[in-house]
Amino acid sequence: MLFPRVAAVVHHAGAGTAAAGLRAGVPAVPVPVTADQPFWASRPAAIGAAAAPIPFTSLSAEGLADALGPVVRRQTYARAASVAARHLATEDGAGQAVKALERLTG
Repeated sequence: MLFPRVAAVVHHAGAGTAAAGLRAGVPAVPVPVTADQPFWASRPAAIGAAAAPIPFTSLSAEGLADALGPVVRRQTYARAASVAARHLATEDGAGQAVKALERLTG
C-alpha cells in the first residue's frame, strides 16, 4: 500500500480513503468533492490528524501548498494520525456491528 510510504495524503475524503489514511497513521489534507465527503473530511481534522478540509471548489495550488506544508512539517499531525492508527488497529468494528444487530433483532 502507498499510504504508509508517504509523509501525508491528499485525498477526496471518501469514508474508505479517510479510514485507509488513518489506519496507515499518515496525516492528511482532505479535499471533499461531494455527498458524505465533507463529513469524513472533518473527522481526521477534528482529532488533529489532518488539516482543515479544502472544499474542491476552493482548491488551488497555493491553498494546497499552504495546507500541506504544516501537515508534513509539524509533528503534531503525524502523532495524532499515529494515535488514530493504534486505536483503529485494536478496534473490533465487525464484532460491534454484530452486537448492534443482535440488540436490534434479539
